[in-house]
Amino acid sequence: MTTAISDRQFEIIEAAGKILSTSGVSGLTIKNLAKEMKFSESAIYRHFTSKEKIIIGMLEYLANSMDDRLSKAISPLQTPEDKFICLFQNQFIFFNTNNHFVVAVFCDGLMEESLHINETILKLMGVMMKHLSPIILEGQQKNFFTNAITTDEMLHIVMGTFRLQMFKWRVANFQFDIKKNGDYMIQSILTLIKNK
Repeated sequence: MTTAISDRQFEIIEAAGKILSTSGVSGLTIKNLAKEMKFSESAIYRHFTSKEKIIIGMLEYLANSMDDRLSKAISPLQTPEDKFICLFQNQFIFFNTNNHFVVAVFCDGLMEESLHINETILKLMGVMMKHLSPIILEGQQKNFFTNAITTDEMLHIVMGTFRLQMFKWRVANFQFDIKKNGDYMIQSILTLIKNK
């Protein structure tokens, strides 16, 4: 991934996430960010050269954080089913306390902002796939999960379901319990993919 960010850059990313949550992409300006942080605009520019760089910084931080969290959360001693549950529960717990990152990924208009932002979102999805794909493959090899569909097809179905769940939570303005709904989602997917 990328190099670590400074504490000040992290503060800027957090403030940008709050603005995205309340005002959307159009509300995220360097002027509004400086006002939110009680900084001068030039102080923001010392850390990020543009709004695009702030959004990319936020997405890259999320990708690095996710990679680190999931690497630590999943044990090779767990069954594929337990790994699957652990991976998604970890994600729902993280996003429950950091919902501005959901906004960064699913904000209306964000995908139209720049090619570089789109590429960074794809890299973020790649991190999730990096951790999920071996779990699905192992589950199929050990006959925990169905082999009626390919690993890649199952990966896309599961990832799509997760993304839809997060999008629904975002559109509902985070008004439902994502951990509870997430657990239902996990069990529903397992019901579909487990060998009977």
